[in-house]
Amino acid sequence: MAHIYLASPHMSEEGYEQQYIKEAFDTNWIAPLGKNVDEFERELSAVVGAEDAAALSSGTSALHLALKAAGVKEGDPVFCQDLTFSATVNPVLYEKAVPVFIDSDRQTWNMSPEALEKAFDKYPNVKAVIPVHLYGLPANMEQIMKICRKHGVPVIEDAAESLGSWYHGQHTGTFGDYGVFSFNGNKIITTSGGGMLVCNLEGQVQERIKKVRFWATQAREPARHYEHKEIGYNYRMSNIVAGIGRGQLKVLEQRVEQKRHIFAYYQEHLGNLEGISFMPMHEKERANCWLSVIQLAQECPVRPLDVMIALEKGDIESRPVWKPMHLQPVFAGYDYIDNGNVGAELFRRGVCLPSDTKMTEADLERICSIIKDLWVKK
Repeated sequence: MAHIYLASPHMSEEGYEQQYIKEAFDTNWIAPLGKNVDEFERELSAVVGAEDAAALSSGTSALHLALKAAGVKEGDPVFCQDLTFSATVNPVLYEKAVPVFIDSDRQTWNMSPEALEKAFDKYPNVKAVIPVHLYGLPANMEQIMKICRKHGVPVIEDAAESLGSWYHGQHTGTFGDYGVFSFNGNKIITTSGGGMLVCNLEGQVQERIKKVRFWATQAREPARHYEHKEIGYNYRMSNIVAGIGRGQLKVLEQRVEQKRHIFAYYQEHLGNLEGISFMPMHEKERANCWLSVIQLAQECPVRPLDVMIALEKGDIESRPVWKPMHLQPVFAGYDYIDNGNVGAELFRRGVCLPSDTKMTEADLERICSIIKDLWVKK
């Protein structure tokens, strides 16, 4: 039987990506910048409802430049969602700022507004807040933005996993002062690697995005010779990569529909197993279900590791839930604002099931059969 991936690149059946790549080759415009980069920025902005965007080499580089744009400096506290991938936090250390980890809530699996309020009481001089839309689940942006606006602190949304998700009718990534998207190989659409930064500051978008593009192209001043007054970075997206992105954007809605179908299939076929539950869904929201995640209760006869090993024996990929940042050795010593250790519990009890959009109904049936068999044996 064929190997089943957790989430792998899925190019359009129509070959949209090849059309844009061919044009780049035909015009010999394969280096950073070019028509595809300009159009990808414009088209992504139109999809999510942003005014402008900067196409960059990764979501991590977008987070890095968002922190710089927000004015974060060495020694500044930055509130980071604890339950996430390390790429959310690494750029904070690039700028020698100090991450403070904020626990999740059970309603969204994302940054807890209650823990965020406690963090502000402890760190009134915080310089930025980074909520994450984990696995495509929208964070409680209404409360998070209300709290951050009250304290006058910039918000950088990590929407790397949530392109195509909505919260109260608005795309994730467009609530905060800055929003970050990723097109890594496992994301809902991919450019093989790459990211995008959007700015949502009314009246300041063009100025901020222009500055980000400047930093991303080695901070070269507009002089005949090579003049540099600031430290820059080689962070701009290539014209080839942007061409892939333009093609992928055309099938984004198809990918979201398939991801949501996969999640619904698991709910239908596994939902009656003892001790199993699924990631939360809410009215007035649309999660893109980038990964379908289950939780196994304390009293469940099957452990998360049992599920992962059984699937692995069937040549099927699965993964644990992200390990919280405050439990990572590299971040030992940084403060953690607890909300009942929700993130740690989700990590211990969770399994990310295969969510590849190329899976067939037969593949889904095979996955569910293996999982259900564990309960039969128990």
